[in-house]
Amino acid sequence: QVQLVESGGGLVQAGGSLRLSCAASGGTFSSYVMGWFRQAPGKEREFVAAITWGGTTTYYADSVKGRFTISRDNTKMTVYLQINSLKPEDTAVYYCAATKDPARQVGSYENWGQGTQVTVSS
Repeated sequence: QVQLVESGGGLVQAGGSLRLSCAASGGTFSSYVMGWFRQAPGKEREFVAAITWGGTTTYYADSVKGRFTISRDNTKMTVYLQINSLKPEDTAVYYCAATKDPARQVGSYENWGQGTQVTVSS
């Protein structure tokens, strides 16, 4: 089982940028597809982005394409989410997660971090 710890969230003005990090431990990081999800107050957790084992293929939700970039560094056992042109509707708790095969569904991911809060002010 891999353990995941997110960091990098905060309060930012609309139009700003953040880079979220998710550090992994306790598993073979390169054997996992890594995903980012978010959950806004009163809403269900939703898929944001995912990246395959070696980082060659990425997937994005339509709502974030062109603004969010997922990447990974297997030597550092870390996955990143670069968030640009932030909007108030991006306000949510952002979670990273790990699974064995590419997926967009929450239920397909077995390992989750505790989340990091992103708040975008207008």
